[in-house]
Amino acid sequence: MSTIPHLPALRLGRPYESLEKIEVKDHRTGAVRAVVSQVNGGLVRRDLAKLGTGRAALKPFTVAQLLEFSRRAGELFLNGTLPLGDRGHVQSPDDYVATLSATSGLPHVMVRRNMAKIHYALTHLDTVLNGLTRGLDLSILDRGWGEQFGTRLSFVPTAPALGLVMPSNSPAVNSLWLPALALKTPVVIKPGKEEPWTPYRLIQAFLAAGVPAEAFGFYPTDHEGAATILNQCGRALLFGDKSTTAPYANNPAIQIHGPGWSKVLIGEDCIEQWRDYLEVLVESISDNGGRSCLNASAVVVPRFGAEIADALARELGPVSPSRPEDPAARLSGFANPKMAEFIDAQIEEGLKTPGAEDVTARYRQGPRRVEFEGGVYLRPTIVRCDSFDHPLANREFLFPYASVVEVPQREMLSKIGYTLACTAITRDPGFIAELEAFPHIERLNLGPVSTMKISWDQPHEGNLFEFLWKRRALERAW
Repeated sequence: MSTIPHLPALRLGRPYESLEKIEVKDHRTGAVRAVVSQVNGGLVRRDLAKLGTGRAALKPFTVAQLLEFSRRAGELFLNGTLPLGDRGHVQSPDDYVATLSATSGLPHVMVRRNMAKIHYALTHLDTVLNGLTRGLDLSILDRGWGEQFGTRLSFVPTAPALGLVMPSNSPAVNSLWLPALALKTPVVIKPGKEEPWTPYRLIQAFLAAGVPAEAFGFYPTDHEGAATILNQCGRALLFGDKSTTAPYANNPAIQIHGPGWSKVLIGEDCIEQWRDYLEVLVESISDNGGRSCLNASAVVVPRFGAEIADALARELGPVSPSRPEDPAARLSGFANPKMAEFIDAQIEEGLKTPGAEDVTARYRQGPRRVEFEGGVYLRPTIVRCDSFDHPLANREFLFPYASVVEVPQREMLSKIGYTLACTAITRDPGFIAELEAFPHIERLNLGPVSTMKISWDQPHEGNLFEFLWKRRALERAW
């Protein structure tokens, strides 16, 4: 048996070893942790012409059975030893944590938290689907029609499969596609280059739980292959930065998961007590190493901007890299050191524009970008901006970064723009009514709730049930 695992492509469930492979390396040591077969767009195109086989393999199972398979898969994902590739290797939970940490830069404690989120989603999919479907009797999907709420109902699938172009920044984003299988929809996955581990382990967990292999495609591929998955599955989720997602922004068949520009707003009625909310601000900015689209990238306040920025900087500025095994680790390394260099340069360039100060520089020993035991890290950065017009006021980066901007409460909603998660700390009924009516907030938290808090039965970015199934009129004479 080779000492290095090989992850094959899975062509509608069938392992496939390609002549072309890439190495997935430890971001600190450069050691090869696996080789991964790469497939081209032409091969993906040929396979996607046979997508009907995946849906046909799921059709004999009821939603209830698929929910039970998902529950078992959740337990196996969290606790099981599962196959890793096609050369006889296996992966324990501890192996998964160590390997994912080594290649992605996430410390072990953050990987385990992400594992727990995925486990919870899989073992509570009945609750998730109840929220997504608003209490639909899911057996209606087994028959295609039925009666509920005194109404005749019929639903039809919108696509033969769900395509997924996944990122490498945070494993918990995989939780967004998990309901697809219980909704009788096969998945076709292009994994992130540095993070093939989570989707591959999830597939193995589903297979061990009893889901047919034909329901899974795993295609490490290039831009052409990714575009094929996005355009030919019928429905797809795309994760990436603005440059990656912009070409698909107006395609209703592709659900975009790009930058979140999440924010914390403090209302005029609560601003005097801002110190009481400092912990929520710190959690919103820095949890998960600042890598999530739910992390707050701006704190918007009517007053005390300088004081709040200084308090955040005093808390976050001294944070430094630590060993990946450290249970108190708060920073993630960069699998691609050039990305850290690029982000650091963008911030420095932005600081040249008058009206902004890196307040964390007062409390940080040394530069923002640092090397530690072979890894490259960015230390937390809090920037005080004079206005929302400053180029650093509404930016999002893959580390703990946030701007602090003073804006009169009456102008906040006209300034903040699209916001994936908004924590609004206010009891003002008028302001709350404005927030509830504001269409550009996807998830609204009222009160001191971290932007990172999610509710599985309330999707914060798109409803997967409505994406994969549509209601249609049906009249039955027989």
